[in-house]
Amino acid sequence: MPTKISNLHIAREDLLPAPRELHVDLPVGEAEAAHIAGARAAVQAILRGEDHRLLVIVGPCSIHESASAIEYARRLRDIAPGLADALMLVMRVYFEKPRTRLGWKGLIYDPDLDGRGDMGEGLRRARRILLECARLGIPAASEILDLVTPQYYAELLTWGAIGARTVESPLHRQMASALSAPVGFKNATDGSVQAAVDAILVAAQPHTFPSVSFDGRAMIVTSTGNPHGHLILRGSEAGPNYDAASVRSAADALARAGLQPRMIVDCSHGNSGKDYRKQPEVAASLADQIGGGSYAICGVMIESHLVEGRQTITDNKQNLRYGQSVTDACIGWEQTVSALEVLAAAVRSRRKHPA
Repeated sequence: MPTKISNLHIAREDLLPAPRELHVDLPVGEAEAAHIAGARAAVQAILRGEDHRLLVIVGPCSIHESASAIEYARRLRDIAPGLADALMLVMRVYFEKPRTRLGWKGLIYDPDLDGRGDMGEGLRRARRILLECARLGIPAASEILDLVTPQYYAELLTWGAIGARTVESPLHRQMASALSAPVGFKNATDGSVQAAVDAILVAAQPHTFPSVSFDGRAMIVTSTGNPHGHLILRGSEAGPNYDAASVRSAADALARAGLQPRMIVDCSHGNSGKDYRKQPEVAASLADQIGGGSYAICGVMIESHLVEGRQTITDNKQNLRYGQSVTDACIGWEQTVSALEVLAAAVRSRRKHPA
């Protein structure tokens, strides 16, 4: 018998549908495509400082059920017109969750929360949710974690993020160079802003790398580079970095690299000390800076759901509370509306200060 040297640690192999299959089964219509293109253009204008509204990426830490995600999108649609002069609202629609150790990895990986890992079904559900957001007129944002799955849904995103754990990854920087949406790069988990600045510069350059075609075949992609990369301050294990001094320091680092000194600030993660109840406090502090004339802060991120807090997955989908996070704890809807109103008031006040 020949000596076995391959597949020693593989328990199962399942075929994924080709990306083209999902695009054919769940196509994007012209109206939805025009909405996404328009929303991306608006984000780009904010990043360039041509549109002085605040970009707000707000929504659940992760999506684990379609119904509550769509209800959240509808609520966001209903309040958006009253804030549109000051805020551009983009919904967090996160399907993949990086895990430091163990835990549920997201809707794409485990759509039934039972550990079976039906990724084909997960990708279909993710695409359906994004299409419904587009039909509702709600721009969608997501973290791009996997290097293959973007082919299945990324054209439906208005905004994408590279997280703190992957911002130093050459593979993610290459992949970001090919994405059609603007991409935010978070500071590293140790607080390094330079890692994100480097990532922005790298992703803006052309790259050649392997990927998967719409037909599911291995292919080589040559990108043109993504000119819409930007910094996200999310705090670190050592503490927050949303204060005025940290914002100035980050703006200086961007300027030294020849980049626009404008950034998004995350109210959660290290900036809230992983305490969701502190997010409104962080938002209020940012509002003070914005109202005082800071144009370096061009966006804010907030983790929010219909119901505050979080819950633990103990029995698949059984006994889960509707509209409450199963990953990071979130602020509830009423707190979200209040935080958005505070931020909108700050943007309106900032107009008194020249850009």
